[in-house]
Amino acid sequence: MSIFAIVALSLNVLTGAAGIVSLATGAFFGLGAYTTAILCKAGAPSLVAQLTGVAIAAVLSAVIALPALRVRGVFLLLVTIAVQIIFTVVAQSWISVTGGDAGISRIPPYSPFGVPLRGVSFLLVCVVMVIAMYIFCRFLMSSPFGAVLRGLRDDETGCAALGKHVGAAKVTAFAVSGGGAAFAGSLYAHYTAFVDPFSFDLSVSILMFLIVVLGGAGTANGPLLGVLILTLLPEVFKFLPLPPGVAAAVRQLLYGVLLVAVMYFRPQGILSAGPVGRPMGALRT
Repeated sequence: MSIFAIVALSLNVLTGAAGIVSLATGAFFGLGAYTTAILCKAGAPSLVAQLTGVAIAAVLSAVIALPALRVRGVFLLLVTIAVQIIFTVVAQSWISVTGGDAGISRIPPYSPFGVPLRGVSFLLVCVVMVIAMYIFCRFLMSSPFGAVLRGLRDDETGCAALGKHVGAAKVTAFAVSGGGAAFAGSLYAHYTAFVDPFSFDLSVSILMFLIVVLGGAGTANGPLLGVLILTLLPEVFKFLPLPPGVAAAVRQLLYGVLLVAVMYFRPQGILSAGPVGRPMGALRT
């Protein structure tokens, strides 16, 4: 939950504040995980591997943002989907580096200061990092730069007419989102001690997007609520007294019905302060 919260908070800067829908979050999440796995297996310190993954993801995110200077809406969404698919294909095909479908196993535990962190100690570190990311994102979204992002979301043409650097704002938002996802991916690699392409595919990007939208895109606390619901709800459904043959299908059905109901009655998100029925800026394309 803590690791997903970091991803959701970073994506909220791009989707919630700037109004740019991206389905490439899983790719940057996986990039951070694979970078950590490869470098740590080679003997690099955890922090070095983590920061390297964040730097690579931020740079690649900024490069991917360049098409956003010319295209928007569905066309930009297709670009992000293409990036996600390319990442998955590379992770499956570059066997000498990524291990292909077999993945990379036996990743060392997180050791930021030379002391391996496992169990409760690692959990506490993840919680502290969630708090730090929350404070950073809240400060960013309440700053003048955050106001530019909201202006970009609500009226890009008007924002540019006021003399704001729309292109730089888009690139920065992409870089922050990609870097934050890679930071969480590094923690995920240490947590599971195993990474493979199927852990960072398009379904992961869709899940992260749903988390942000369900909680309330553009709000400070929305991503945290979305993570809480979409992480715990499937676990709660496991305790329903259902026949073994149909249990999984019924749980998925109930899960989907609940999500559809929430999005029907609160399309702007649970915590959004906007009027009911008004679509959020990120989806008005």
